[in-house]
Amino acid sequence: MLGECGMLERDRRGLRKCSVTLCKEMVVDELFIQSLQTDDILTDSMAESILVEPTSHKRSWRLLSLLPKRGPRAFSSFCSALRDTEQQHLCALLTEYVDSPLPLPTQEGIVPAKRARTQESMEMCLDADSPITSSVLPCTPDFYLKHCQQSYSMVSSPRGLALVISNVSFDPCAAPDLDSRKGGEVDEEVLRKVFTELDYIVTVRRDLTAPGMRECIEQFGRRQQHQTVSSCVVCLLSHGVEGAIYGTDGQLLELDWVFEAFDNAHCPLLQNKPKMFFIQACRGEEMDCGVEQSDGPERTQSPGCEQRDAGREGEGDGDTRQTEERGRLRVKLPQRSDMICGFASLKGTAAMRNTKRGSWFIQEVNSALRFRARDTHLSDILVQVNGRIKDREGYAPGTPHHRCKEMSEFTSSLCKDLYLFPKYHPQTELL
Repeated sequence: MLGECGMLERDRRGLRKCSVTLCKEMVVDELFIQSLQTDDILTDSMAESILVEPTSHKRSWRLLSLLPKRGPRAFSSFCSALRDTEQQHLCALLTEYVDSPLPLPTQEGIVPAKRARTQESMEMCLDADSPITSSVLPCTPDFYLKHCQQSYSMVSSPRGLALVISNVSFDPCAAPDLDSRKGGEVDEEVLRKVFTELDYIVTVRRDLTAPGMRECIEQFGRRQQHQTVSSCVVCLLSHGVEGAIYGTDGQLLELDWVFEAFDNAHCPLLQNKPKMFFIQACRGEEMDCGVEQSDGPERTQSPGCEQRDAGREGEGDGDTRQTEERGRLRVKLPQRSDMICGFASLKGTAAMRNTKRGSWFIQEVNSALRFRARDTHLSDILVQVNGRIKDREGYAPGTPHHRCKEMSEFTSSLCKDLYLFPKYHPQTELL
């Protein structure tokens, strides 16, 4: 049986001697883990235990602690995975310590270590991660019963409607400065699959002009099915600037208009229901080159300076009168509430995308939803996405984008925890 015999001693010794360098430089992502799963080196539970680790160093250390126990083929499969993910320099390092022939490369031949990527307009095409395809992990009945009272109601099937607008090809005459977003088609397929598995009815629209996007969003917001479902998802993938995204005609669609289209006034069918937005687009042209981390004292909090914004709440004898009037009126909602929006990059900065494997942000959202939605509410999921994005680094030697960084963020007006409770349907349990 695979786990009953260990790795050859010479291979184990090579891993041990290279462990410090491997933990520091190795990229253990979903593609890497999938390669080892395909070779039956890692089980699904092992893969999950590695990918849920919060930092790259911890993922690498976890993998290296498992490999020596996974049989005599584990070392050769590990080397193959390094080559498949363009980490040949680490494979060569292991070769120096292990006096044994390594498996031959695939028919595509040996690829030079870490090929440099090219820059596209606005979004940069870097890195070598691959979208994960593992099934969404299900929520347990016990978890649902423990958390359903304090969270948004997510009991409908389908859970909601989802709209994905993906602009990949732009009109060369109307938008000559906007390059094709190679890899954008990967993002749209990743989002279609993950939200379908999360029990959403997904609509994907490709290559729309700014007026076309506006019309598509308006029609989506008017769909009567919103009345009977628990939530809504909107994903916008395109080139962009701060506060707006481009249509294929080179015209801008303001994001504030998008949010307004789903607010409590313009979309009453979704009042008090969570509305999720994911924006994969640049918010400027500045490249985040990163800074060297330095140790230092924690920044202290500023002294409290809170004051009432309006300065008139509770003044005079109007309190009693207002309370009485409030009792006779219908409950009012703020213009905009119950929304959460994840952005691929910070204000003024560019977003990263791989031409073959899609964008950093969508990859991490996909991975986090598949592994963490079963027991983590969406705000915490996006915090975890931020952490994964923070750890990522572009590799393009000889270009200004070598070791470039990205930082995602999110904004929220959610009023409760938002658990998606994947694959759990309480109505079925009652039957």
